[in-house]
Formats: sequence, C-alpha cells, structure tokens
Amino acid sequence: CRCLFFSFFSAVTNSDAREKKRKRKRGECGGRVDSEEDGEKKKKKKEYQRPNYFVSIPITNTQVQEAVLQQEPRLAKAMIPIPTLHITLLVTHLASQEQVDLAAAVLAQAAPSVAELLGGRDLVLPFTGISHFRKEVVFVGLPGGQHRHTLDALAGLLRRHFADQGLLQGDCHGFEPHLTIMKLSKAPKLRSQGIRRVDPALYSNYTDNFFGDQTVERVDLCSMLKKKQQDGYYHTETSLPLGGRRRPEPDEAELLRVSRRLVEDAVNRALQQYKQETLQNGGGPNAAAAAQPPGNAEDAATKTDTTANSTTDNRK
Repeated sequence: CRCLFFSFFSAVTNSDAREKKRKRKRGECGGRVDSEEDGEKKKKKKEYQRPNYFVSIPITNTQVQEAVLQQEPRLAKAMIPIPTLHITLLVTHLASQEQVDLAAAVLAQAAPSVAELLGGRDLVLPFTGISHFRKEVVFVGLPGGQHRHTLDALAGLLRRHFADQGLLQGDCHGFEPHLTIMKLSKAPKLRSQGIRRVDPALYSNYTDNFFGDQTVERVDLCSMLKKKQQDGYYHTETSLPLGGRRRPEPDEAELLRVSRRLVEDAVNRALQQYKQETLQNGGGPNAAAAAQPPGNAEDAATKTDTTANSTTDNRK
C-alpha cells in the first residue's frame, strides 16, 4: 500500500510538473487573450511584450446581448460586461503613441481593400450555440458559411496590413472567431466556493440556441489598458466604418479627414504638454496665456483694433 501511495504521489507530481511546463510554454507566447483584461494583469512582465491593443468588431445587437444574460446567477460575476462584448480580429503591442497613430492610419488605409472585400454587401454574423475553452471560458460560436469566409478574409487582410508596418506584435495564435461571454478568471473568489470549472450542464439549454444576427457596423482599434469609455466599451483610438450598402466605398476625402484628425490630436497633445511645462517652470498665468494658439492671439488683436476704432469714432 505504501508503494502504491508513493507511486500515486509521484504520478500526480509529474502530472503537475507537466502542466506547469505547458503553462510556461503558453506564457512565452503571451497566452490566449480571451478577454482583454488579461493584458492589464500581465503588463508588469517585461520579458515579453504583452498585447495592449486589439482590433475588434463590437457586438451591439440587443437580441444577442439579452440572450447572453440568461445564464446561471452564481456565475454572474464571471460574465463579460455587456457593453464590452466583441469579436477580436487581432491583438498587438503598441509601444508608443507614434505606433498607436500609425496603427490608426493603417486601419484607415485598409478601407479600400475592406470595401472591395465586402463588395457593397453587409457582413452579417449569426451567433449560434455555446461552447467552451477548457471549461474556463464560455463563448457563443459562429457556424460555417459565406459570412465566416468573409470574416476570416477580413481578419487576414487587416493582419497583413499591420504586419507590413511591423505592428503585428504579440499575436501568435491563429484567428478563432468567438464571442466570449464568461471567463472564470474574472471572478477568482469562485474558486473558494468550489467552482473551478464551468459545468456545461449549466448552459446545456443553449448549446444549439440561436442568439441573433449582428450586422458588422465598424471595426475598432481599442486599448486593453486605458480607462473604458462612458458607454462601458473599451477606449477606442479610431474606427473603420463598414456597412456595405450604407457606405459602399470609402474615398480619399475620408482618409484625408482621418489623417488630419491624427495630426490635430498630436498638435493638441504637444500644446498641452508645453502649457504644463510652462506652469511647472514657474511661468505663471501670464506664461500660460502666452502659450495660447496663434489664432486666439489674432482674435484678441482684432478685438483690440475694433475697440480702438470705436473709441476714435465716438470722439469724432
């Protein structure tokens, strides 16, 4: 019996060691980014550039969202917040604001290729059935069909555009489109309650359920780490509108508008930084006023000239 015990203990130890080794190997590749909050938890590790940005399709169909809410109440804390539901097309690591601006420009420049891919048609995604990854991540699936081929082509197209600019960093997994709705790592306290896996029986009634269609309206470049927006969605740096019929083909004017906005944002950031540095160096209110944009100074000068002329007229 004693030998049997040690044999059993040795087998368990070896199994744990192999599992830890597999986890280390997964860590070297950044791990699966099933939920973008994972990037925030892992950002302190400097050995590997963890993804901190992602390109995604937001899920806005209320029919899908309402159906997702019909889950086991005990697992509510593990649910992905409704406003953040999305499908990830790619993840990447952008190390500076310059790279973020470049990624935004790349997304805008991909517009003609995306329009050609869609061919004036809407991309409609039918969400059907529920499955899981290792019983730790629960997601709504996408059946096969033309929509899936188009979605795969869209993801591949964007990946190529990002890769051509050296921006596809940290994405070492193939494209597996899925809508994550539950993740146990979001609720660590569930482990103390004995819940280490999500029992498939809890959502067995939904394994073949149709959750509704989602017409893809846009593609977003989002941050994993920045504060979420007021609507609860991830901080969005820029968006590429789709909608085949409503927007049949992007033009140069739109690309120019996006580029101009990026330049204006950069100028505003530089101006704000200059104002802060001026105040920190003891420049005071007068220095801050001197740091106003040239347009404001011209307006002030114009107002002064007008006042002077008005005074002269009154004297006459």
